[in-house]
Parts: sequence; structure tokens; C-alpha cells
Amino acid sequence: MVLIIHGFPNDISALRFEWAWQHPHSSRRLRHVSKKKSNEKVYDFCLRVLSVMLQVGPWNRLPLTIQWLNEEFARDFPVQERPPMHMPICYGPVISKKLEKGNSISEHSPKSSQVEEQCYLCFTAIEPSKEITCVDPTCSITCHIICMSKHFLSPGQYVPVEGYCPKCFKHYLWGDIIRKFKGCYGNIDLSVQNILCCYEEN
Repeated sequence: MVLIIHGFPNDISALRFEWAWQHPHSSRRLRHVSKKKSNEKVYDFCLRVLSVMLQVGPWNRLPLTIQWLNEEFARDFPVQERPPMHMPICYGPVISKKLEKGNSISEHSPKSSQVEEQCYLCFTAIEPSKEITCVDPTCSITCHIICMSKHFLSPGQYVPVEGYCPKCFKHYLWGDIIRKFKGCYGNIDLSVQNILCCYEEN
């Protein structure tokens, strides 16, 4: 295995992506992809299909990461079919992390759980299970997840992709906000977590 795509919102979404990648001409979203050429290697064909998949919905709106496990086999995407700007391309092995039971945003918040939090955007009380915070641990913002998602939405979008924290004004991907919400960044040094990642430029 030399490449994986991760960051899907759930297992079903990931399985559907995998199925379409393996059966591109059976997927209604990929019927326009030309069939494998007789002199085309299977590896090259799979990468060609992938480059198209990352350009079409719903996949082009997901907070996906392209991870080359073996940089020796890494290839550049065609200029006209580069992944969307919000999808980082990373190199190196994936290090799994077992989340501790109950590892959530509220437990990593420096504020007391006894104090009722108020949404920074709508100014109403927040239930702990619906409280979301900024990726930056030094930012004290707390919001309803629905309020933050609406703040990140751009005109014509149904799923947030990226935006700015309304308090610290730093730019983040919506996928990173959700990963923090699920506790994925609980023990990560945010200053070094993206060293092996880069974003393709147009």
C-alpha cells in the first residue's frame, strides 16, 4: 500500500468512496472517466480515477487528506486535476492514536465544567455535547456546532469547507474543527502536527 485517503465523516462515506474508486464505470459520478488504456498501468489508471474523484461532488467538499505512505511512489497530480485547496497532501506513515474513553472537547477545555457555557455567536446556553471550540487551544471561544457550521458556510455550499474563527480570526478547515470536537487533537502539539503536510497551489 502506497497511498490512502482519510478524513471521511463516517465509515459508510469511506466505503462508498472505495467502491467508486474500484468500480469507476459503475458509478454515475464517474461514467465520464475514460476506460483503462491498453498500455496504461493499473497503478496509473487508479491515480487517474482518483484525481477525477477528488474534483466531483460530494467528495470534493469533504475534509479529506491524501496520504502517501511511501514517498518513493508518490506522483504529482495533473495541473488541471489537482485536489481542492482544502485537501492537504501528506507524506509518511499514519500513526494511529487510541482515543481515551470520554476524551472530548469539554474535558480539554480550561474552563470549569460547572459553569454553563454561552455560545459566542447566538449568545444562548450550550449543552456540553453540542459545544465546539477553536483548534487553537489558546482561543477561548465556545459555540454550538450548528452555529459554527453556519458561520463557516459559504454561499451555495451545503457542507462547510473552511473559514475563520469568529474570535481569533485564524483560518481553519472545517474538518480540523470537527476532529478537535471529536478529541483527535487532545494530545497533539499543534505547532508541529502539519510538518509533513503541504497544500497544492494553483
